[in-house]
Amino acid sequence: MDDFSIIIRPLITEQGMHFANVKGAYSFEVNSKANKAQIRNAVERIYNVKVQKVRTANRRGKYRRRGRNFGMTSSWKKAVVYLKPDFHIDLF
Repeated sequence: MDDFSIIIRPLITEQGMHFANVKGAYSFEVNSKANKAQIRNAVERIYNVKVQKVRTANRRGKYRRRGRNFGMTSSWKKAVVYLKPDFHIDLF
């Protein structure tokens, strides 16, 4: 896997922006087969930063209803990347 197939997109939410400003923690949607070492290397190469630690969580899909039909959204993997104090990522 290359770096751009590991990191799918950054998750930009109010809570995520607060953690970025206070703790230096950025959230990303990542490939479900990627491990922490691959995520660390991809973020360091794409954004030119140094990563302190990575935490991952597998998010289960939710049941959704559209009219009479029931379905399920896709499951996905979330990674929270903590950067070393001297670094930050400009998402805007």
